[in-house]
Parts: sequence; C-alpha cells; structure tokens
Amino acid sequence: MIIGGRDGVWCRFYYKKKDYILNDEKELVIMVGSHNPIKVGAVRTVIERAVGAELVPNIDQVEVQAIEVASGVAAQPVGDEETLRGALSRARRALEANPQATWGVGIEGGILRLDEGVFTNAWCAIVDRLGNQAVGGGLLMPLPPAMVRDLDAGYELGDATDRLFEVKHSKQAGGALGHLSKDLSNRQHAYEEIFTFALVKFLNPVLYELKGAV
Repeated sequence: MIIGGRDGVWCRFYYKKKDYILNDEKELVIMVGSHNPIKVGAVRTVIERAVGAELVPNIDQVEVQAIEVASGVAAQPVGDEETLRGALSRARRALEANPQATWGVGIEGGILRLDEGVFTNAWCAIVDRLGNQAVGGGLLMPLPPAMVRDLDAGYELGDATDRLFEVKHSKQAGGALGHLSKDLSNRQHAYEEIFTFALVKFLNPVLYELKGAV
C-alpha cells in the first residue's frame, strides 16, 4: 500500500532553501512504517504544513508513502525505552524497504506505569540515509481503572479502549485520547505533535549539526 497526498494524489511542493543535502534529485520521499491511517495522516499533515511554509531546506518535491513493518517490540510496549525502540525499529525498517526513500518515520504508542498510575505514551523517530536520527515523544495521559484492569489482563490499549467505549478499531480513529478527552484532542493530533518534535532537527540542520548540513 502506498499513500501520497489526499485521495491517492501525490503531494508535490517546490521551494529554494538549500542548507541540507538530501539527495541528488532534492526530492524528499518519506516512508512511514505503518499502514495505520492515523500515523500516516499525522506525518502528512505536518510535512505538508512545513513544506508549504518553506521550512524544510533543500526540497523540490515531497512524497509520503506507507509500508507495514514490524516494530520489533511487544504488541503493547511498556515504558519509554521499549516504546522508543519500537519507533526507531519502524523508522529504520521503513527506510530500508524503499531504496528511493530519503527518510523513514516510525511512530509507536505504549503505556507507562508510574507511582501516580498508568499513563499512555508515544514516541516518533525519523532516520535518514546520512546517519541522522531524531526522536520526539509525548502523549502522557492517565488511564482509568477499567482500562488498567484490561491492560493487566493482557489486552492492548486499543482493545481496552474498544471494550470500555463499545467501539471498534479506535486506534485507527481518535484512540483513547479522543474518547477520554471527549474529542478535545485525538490520537492524530498527538502524533502530529510528536512528529513535529522529532522534525525540529531537520528544520534546523545547521543548528543541530546534522550530517549533510552545509
């Protein structure tokens, strides 16, 4: 499955900033390591905004694609370390899957067990072919006891959300955040935020001393 732009139309944008060498064609091809429409939509929304505002240096055109890859971690990651490892694994495998890709992006959601209770968490990773790597995390939200009991019983967070709110496929929609916040926010908004956090290195390649920055 390949996703580019809206309604299957490739996203293409043009601008002139030149302080980060991407490739000879100056085309940014992003491979998202998941077919989940919320993850792909989050990446697409942010990169369209960034490219449209001429914030990403040295790009003539950008294309967003998606491929399903293994996370390399448990179906329900626990803790920041495992969740971040899953995001990095998805990013690296997505990049490797397409020789034409410039960046691989991985987004992984998990849970945190703290003294204050059980919380959601999420990490995003971006990797490129020059050896640069950037990560951003967030989505720390407390979970109610009924969901925690389901997690303790072995359910994944998405399944626990579906059970509590009597819905289906919530992790491909608003997610636990959408239901618990009563749509004040949702899963895609949270993923847009952590993708943006990871993206800041590539928006400021000289400042972050990225390989390829000139």
